Amino acid sequence: MSTDAGFAMVAVPAGQVTLADRRTRRSWSVELAPYRLASVPVTQALYAEVTGLRPSGPHGDRLPVEGVSWWDAARFCNALSRRDGCTPAYRFEAGDDAGADRGDGRQVEWDASADGYRLPTEAEWEHACRAGTAGAHYGPLDDIAWYRANSDERIHPVGGKQPNAWGLYDMLGNVWDWCWDVYDAEVYGSYRVLRGGGWFDEHWSCRASARRRSHPTYRVDDVGFRLARSGTA
Repeated sequence: MSTDAGFAMVAVPAGQVTLADRRTRRSWSVELAPYRLASVPVTQALYAEVTGLRPSGPHGDRLPVEGVSWWDAARFCNALSRRDGCTPAYRFEAGDDAGADRGDGRQVEWDASADGYRLPTEAEWEHACRAGTAGAHYGPLDDIAWYRANSDERIHPVGGKQPNAWGLYDMLGNVWDWCWDVYDAEVYGSYRVLRGGGWFDEHWSCRASARRRSHPTYRVDDVGFRLARSGTA
């Protein structure tokens, strides 16, 4: 484990993960090189430190940031990269990186050679969530996740439940994580993938394989994100 920007980045080993979509009954395998993933979702304190903004409610420094769009998350990755002297991972169309959300037809390019922060791919997210396990959860759900049955229908500080075997907290429950991937361009256009389940979800949504989608401009109180970086250095 290494420490970047005041929070822990966990080295995730190379591997293979099989993704599946229940709607289409399709499955596909993805080979992954080693990468790093933040041990917890981005907190409100870190988001405010980098952007000067507090979009979430209720407020709390150790609460996950929520009420952020996919565009907000991608812009944050670039802002944090610049602050830490890294090469930003994303290239935006003119004006987008300054704060304007764009809908369908506006693309963001990912520079895979960049050493900056970025959103995990859907495959990276599931591989890291499973941490070598094969079941729906990497442990008893009440021990590892804040979800509808135990959350009091509210968000909770990060790191309050048990981590998985690789030291990653809140992979299930608390807030959904935005991922890089487009969900299904032919059917849903620019909708992006969400993973992990949230504090208001039933147990069946808090599974390692569960997939959700949303428009990249969508903001709601149970969706946040966590950071990834390519490589292991």
